[in-house]
Amino acid sequence: MSDVRTPDPAWFSDEEFEGVRRRLPLLYVEAVPVRLDDDGFVTDVGLLIRVDEYGEMRSALVAGRVKFGESVRDALTRNLEKDLGALAFPRLPNSIVPATIAEYFPFPGRLVDERQHAVSLVFVVPVTG
Repeated sequence: MSDVRTPDPAWFSDEEFEGVRRRLPLLYVEAVPVRLDDDGFVTDVGLLIRVDEYGEMRSALVAGRVKFGESVRDALTRNLEKDLGALAFPRLPNSIVPATIAEYFPFPGRLVDERQHAVSLVFVVPVTG
């Protein structure tokens, strides 16, 4: 594969990224989109439906990497828009705090990502769209 660079310094070539994945934990954000009723109780939880490499349907959370130089808030907003579209209208508070932290490892265990060691900040995000 050729080493084609983009003007965005926050991204690696495919080869560089594979090398990074084998050497360093990567930071991700994940979001659980929810709808709330007038009293603030969760009425619906949103999951994405994706087709895996075997052609099977799987549910997934909104998720993506945090780019170099990008705030966690901006990464969360970018990935919500990427996965849900511009009309989801997420309601992020002024100060975002993860509901939990998930850690994925490239070997057997509870949370597995065969590609890498990843640390993910997981947020519950009300949406109105």
